[in-house]
Amino acid sequence: MFDKLETVEKRYEELTQKISDPEIISRNSEWREYMKEHAELEPIVEKFREYKKTKQEYEDAKELMTDPEMKDLAEEEMLTAKEQLPKIEEELKILLIPKDPDDDKNVICEIRAGAGGEEAALFAGTLFRMYSMYAERKHWKLEVVNENATELGGYKEISFMINGKGAYSRLKFESGVHRVQRVPDTESSGRIHTSTATVAVLPEVEDVEIDINPADIKMEVFRASGAGGQHVNKTSSAVRLIHIPTGMVAECQTERSQVQNREYAMKLLRSRLYEIEKAKQDNEIASARRSQVGSGERSEKIRTYNYPQGRITDHRIGMNIYQFEDFLNGNIDELVDNLIAADTAEKLKGEEE
Repeated sequence: MFDKLETVEKRYEELTQKISDPEIISRNSEWREYMKEHAELEPIVEKFREYKKTKQEYEDAKELMTDPEMKDLAEEEMLTAKEQLPKIEEELKILLIPKDPDDDKNVICEIRAGAGGEEAALFAGTLFRMYSMYAERKHWKLEVVNENATELGGYKEISFMINGKGAYSRLKFESGVHRVQRVPDTESSGRIHTSTATVAVLPEVEDVEIDINPADIKMEVFRASGAGGQHVNKTSSAVRLIHIPTGMVAECQTERSQVQNREYAMKLLRSRLYEIEKAKQDNEIASARRSQVGSGERSEKIRTYNYPQGRITDHRIGMNIYQFEDFLNGNIDELVDNLIAADTAEKLKGEEE
């Protein structure tokens, strides 16, 4: 580990010189790349320097133990440094875990009603409201890309973008099957129904990250529609893009302009294709190195929302939440933090094996 840290520090020092070089500053894109790498390495280097300083303090105090007049003070300093070193070492291990390159990206979320008919569609609406309120708490911007609403206010499916720093790092663990257990308003006997909704969280990707041949895209236009005749356009502004090689379809009908709808549909298509490529790469990782938090597979049941018992259970880490209404109102950070911690611990274990 320490050889790796020495290499990182050396690279950081090289970058410090490069970003101060007027010739490199004049090459704007190159300078920005160096600045980004410099910023990513900075916390690792600062922590490594803290480790080296603490280790030196320990060695200095150890030497002073031979001086009778300084022995008590030296012993105290030596014990303090000895306690700090393992903690700093653990922090360094975490900092050295390769960062997910998508963590800082905006996200495209897709929620689809699963088993359970209208009740599943209403649950999809509940999840959309929860993520909307979470985005508001984080001061992120949310835009609906496509929706297929039902008469009772639920969604057969809804796609939306969330723009905000670190959005993907906080929301990526939401991918999977969410299950709800509750008594529907339409159930006269009070019988508990179980329904599901599928959530997919995709990082927003740029043109340069995934190459799509324009000849592989078939575009169809149609009139936008909504529940109860709302948002109906008289012109064919809604756009459907079909990626011919994969058969993947992306739609957008929320904007008034066909051009804007095409742009959003293209973002959605790019992110879905990127997810397929990323899944291929992830599948090449040895199963022992995979996070126990979950692979983010859409078929994986990740969480149950039990209304009668006022309990939310995340099955990946076995965590129960009893602040039921608070959670559904977008206060999901406690669970997100625990999922990130579990993922980090699993990655650490993988690094050590």
